[in-house]
Amino acid sequence: MNIKGSCIVVTGAANGIGKGLAQKFADLGAAHVICADIDLDGAKITAAHIGGVALHLDASSEDSIKALIDTVENSIAPIDLFCSNAGILTMGGFEVSNEEWQKIWDINVMSHVWAARHLVPLMMERGGGYMLNTASAAGLLNQIGAAPYGVTKHAAVGFAEWLAITYGDQGLGVSVLCPQAVRSEMTRGFEDSVASLDGMLEPDLVADYCVKAIENNEFLVLPHPQVKDYMQAKATNYGRWITGMQKLRDKFSGK
Repeated sequence: MNIKGSCIVVTGAANGIGKGLAQKFADLGAAHVICADIDLDGAKITAAHIGGVALHLDASSEDSIKALIDTVENSIAPIDLFCSNAGILTMGGFEVSNEEWQKIWDINVMSHVWAARHLVPLMMERGGGYMLNTASAAGLLNQIGAAPYGVTKHAAVGFAEWLAITYGDQGLGVSVLCPQAVRSEMTRGFEDSVASLDGMLEPDLVADYCVKAIENNEFLVLPHPQVKDYMQAKATNYGRWITGMQKLRDKFSGK
């Protein structure tokens, strides 16, 4: 698709990847860039900087996502590209409370489902559109020390795959973004964590990778190219890969 002249919604646009995407789309001449975030003040700062529109969004609520889509479709323009980018990180394992598991499930997985539920039929009626879903390298590999994050990001990748399989030959472009560490509020304090093993990227560089993928209708977006090698190693010998991840766990836990 062509970014120039298009109407684009970016969720989680107050900082990090979302802010980087919004800036990149504005630079490339998008007609409308809608900056949506639960942090409305942050979204307003991003929007003011790029000449966009700020709207409130609670990504854990289907009603809020539907309201966002309805507002843009009815008051601004038909949505050409929806970047379902909002996400959270929850550390811990099975001891994490049910409430926290549900919250991260709603934001990291169901937000993608709800966006597609209320937007993809509209896109199909007018001949197509594009969905960019932010997952993580954790969705292809896993996340040491953060079971809720690793599990939900796996599910996010799976849903993006389903979208591409089901609608990818009917005019819907689908890309799934799977970086390792990217500088944002979510990664603040994790600069020396396992996710930063291959470097912490700046959001504007990640946005460049996303634009290239969108323009070429590429499904998998890997700003950290090493992730592809890790995926291949995992597929080649699952047991050896798990052993390697255990060693990596020990290295970063100080064992």
